[in-house]
Amino acid sequence: MQKHKIHLHPLGKTLEVNHQTPLIDVLHTYGVEFPCGGKGTCGKCKVKLLEGEIDVSDIHQQNITKLGLSPEWRLACYSTCTSDITLELDQFNQLILADESVFAFTPRQGYGIAVDLGTTTIVAQLVDLSSAAVLAVETMLNPQAKFGADVISRIQSCLEGNAPEMKRLIRLHIGNMIELLLQKNKVPIQQIVLVGNTVMHHIFCDFDVNPLAQYPFHSPDLNACSFTPAELGWQFQVEKSVDFYPSIGSFVGSDILAGILATGIHQHEGFYALIDLGTNGEIVVGNKEQIVCASTAAGPAFEGTNISVGMRAVSGAVSSFSLKDEKLKATVIGNIRPKGLCGSALVDAIAILRRFDKLGCFGEINDGNDRIELVKDISLTQKDIHEFQLAKAAIAAGLIILCEQLSIQLDDLQTVYIAGGFGNYLNIANLIETGAISLPEEKIHKMGNTALIGAKMFLFSDQKTITEILDKTTHINLESHPDFQNIYVDNMIFDPQNELYE
Repeated sequence: MQKHKIHLHPLGKTLEVNHQTPLIDVLHTYGVEFPCGGKGTCGKCKVKLLEGEIDVSDIHQQNITKLGLSPEWRLACYSTCTSDITLELDQFNQLILADESVFAFTPRQGYGIAVDLGTTTIVAQLVDLSSAAVLAVETMLNPQAKFGADVISRIQSCLEGNAPEMKRLIRLHIGNMIELLLQKNKVPIQQIVLVGNTVMHHIFCDFDVNPLAQYPFHSPDLNACSFTPAELGWQFQVEKSVDFYPSIGSFVGSDILAGILATGIHQHEGFYALIDLGTNGEIVVGNKEQIVCASTAAGPAFEGTNISVGMRAVSGAVSSFSLKDEKLKATVIGNIRPKGLCGSALVDAIAILRRFDKLGCFGEINDGNDRIELVKDISLTQKDIHEFQLAKAAIAAGLIILCEQLSIQLDDLQTVYIAGGFGNYLNIANLIETGAISLPEEKIHKMGNTALIGAKMFLFSDQKTITEILDKTTHINLESHPDFQNIYVDNMIFDPQNELYE
């Protein structure tokens, strides 16, 4: 079969592929995103054609025109390789939060592997069980990204018949990551622990995702699932088992179960909360007596998916804004020309624009324009601001309703932990200023990758600990709360009484 070369700039990589290979099949590994699942509508998979030819169909050209792209751009989801080409990728140098937190443990002999299977990224760590020391780390983008950026698009792709391929991909790549860990450290493995959201759990374990796609969204397959390496197509040996830990609810997975363990919410006398602002937005509130949790629609805006200039925390993303001589100063990951905003910069921008009365309390742009320029070539549109309002209202409403379920007030929370890569760059004061969390700054703490911390702690835990957490934890459907819509709409408004805005 005829072969072609694809040269990737600025990565300096060269791929050899078969004639008519779809670019979506090979570029997702290098950080190119497909948030719309390859439908050509979002423009996030755009690549610049520097050399060679890529044929453009009528619908491909229509989408290029609709997105306002100049002639040298192509959408990878509509492109196939029919000659040698050179492409410039906009997205590279993915930053993945690989945790190294210290936690209490009871030493045991041997070695284990903890895997955080995220919708966007995967982290695997090799752990010495006698010391809890991390001996090696492997990270990668989730290869399922070509089927969509979020869990909803992944579910849809499964329903379209792609579930077997998505299962094959994720098992293959996690197996390869573990092989790399074992090449660096030739040690026997006692156990492998995997955690992830419910959709990742279902795809990996080969469970039907149909119940997650239709009301009442209750899946019968939330339990833990154990495998031998051979069942997963892995060539290495594991003395005990490979365990994917149980989900709490249909959209609250074992990554949040791990987060509860990592934060110790289940052991506290007082009330604590955990907010994970990853691709999905999950909230947990509780103490040693009772825990309630829910998923929200906050993730897409904070991860940049629904924002016109949004992007993940990769090179070229503005990670924060500050004020210098009353002008916005951008901090850019990689210290290069800014290409877009990640979630933490979006929070900063909204807070600063409100502070200087550029935005009204309903989110309207006060000068009457339909966009506000932040730095050269990067502007927030009225739609972007509305998307942020939807996200911050989801967090605020979720916290209020979960507290109400426990018959407490928001002020009764002793600590709110912010988890996930998003929180790594987050300015807590600015988050409070937007109204997403109406608590004093000293009560809010960044916790890092709680899913990975908890996954490592599972290597030292027995089933009794897991059962104890699950028995006291209740999954709440926020939308079923009688006052959800009113609380949600109320929290979309930026508080006009906030003294910072006066």
